[in-house]
Amino acid sequence: MEMSKPTLGFIGTGVMGKSMAGHWLKAGYEVWVYNRTREKLGHLLELGAREARSIAEVVQHAQVVATMLGFPTDVEDVYLGENGLIANGSPAQLFLDFTTSSPDLARKIAEKAREKGISALDAPVSGGDIGAREARLSIMCGGSEEVFNIARPLLNVLGQNIMHHGPDGAGQHAKMCNQITIAGMMMSVMEALAYAKSVGLDPEKMLASVGSGAATSWTLQNLMPRVLKGDLNPGFFVLHFIKDMDIALNEAEKRGLDLPALRLARQQYQRLADMGYPHLGTHALWLVYEDLLG
Repeated sequence: MEMSKPTLGFIGTGVMGKSMAGHWLKAGYEVWVYNRTREKLGHLLELGAREARSIAEVVQHAQVVATMLGFPTDVEDVYLGENGLIANGSPAQLFLDFTTSSPDLARKIAEKAREKGISALDAPVSGGDIGAREARLSIMCGGSEEVFNIARPLLNVLGQNIMHHGPDGAGQHAKMCNQITIAGMMMSVMEALAYAKSVGLDPEKMLASVGSGAATSWTLQNLMPRVLKGDLNPGFFVLHFIKDMDIALNEAEKRGLDLPALRLARQQYQRLADMGYPHLGTHALWLVYEDLLG
C-alpha cells in the first residue's frame, strides 16, 4: 500500500464525520464518501469529494476506509454485513473505525479483517463537533502498533492527541474511560449551575471564576457557555451518549466493577431522553436540572 497519498474513503458524514472527511480533502487526499442520507454529503462534494452510492463502491476505490457511525449495530452492519466492508475488501487495505463502539466488536472486526489480509484499527475520538471542526480531536487507538504507525499520518490531520493504547479493542476501552469521566463531570457542572441560580449568583460571573480555577475542564469551558446562551444543539447526541454509558456499564459489570456515579449519570440522561430530547447535545442535561428548579 502506498501510504504517502492513498485514496481514502469515509462512511458516516454526520456532525463530526463531515468535518473529519473535510480535513482529509483539504490536505489533498482523494476521498470517496458515502452516507445513508445523501443530503449530508453536500458540503463535502463542494470540497471535491467523490460520491459513492454504496459501501461496496467506497471499498472498491479506497485503500483506506474510515467510518464514523452511530451505534454498534451500525458498525456491525457496515463491517460484517453481507454488503459490508470486509465482504468487499481486499488484502492490504486499512480500515479505521472512529465510532465509539463495543471493545468486543472491535476485536471481532479486526479478526475477520485479518482473515482477508486487511488491517483494522479501532480509533474512537473525543472532542465533539468543535474538536472535529478544528482538527483538535483526541484519538484513542487499539490494534497492532505497526498498523497504528501506518495510520498515524492520516490521524495527524484530524487530531492533536493521538495515542496507541494496546491491542484490538483497547481504543474502545480508553474511550470508555473518557465517557465515564465526562458523565460525572457533566452532572457536577449542571449541579453547580443549578446551585448558582438557586442562590442568586450571576451564572456568567460564576463561570468566569470557576472556569479559571482548579475546577476548570473542557466541559466547563466549551459547553457551559452554550448552555448559558440557550444553545443546546448537538456536538454529540444524547442518545449516542446513553449508548456509550451502556457499553461502559456492561464492560464494568463483566469485571465485577461497580461505577455508581456512572449509573446515576445514565439515569439522568435517560430522564432527559424521556423528556423528549434524545437528539439534543449532551449539555442539554441542563434541562433536567432546570426542571428541578421549577
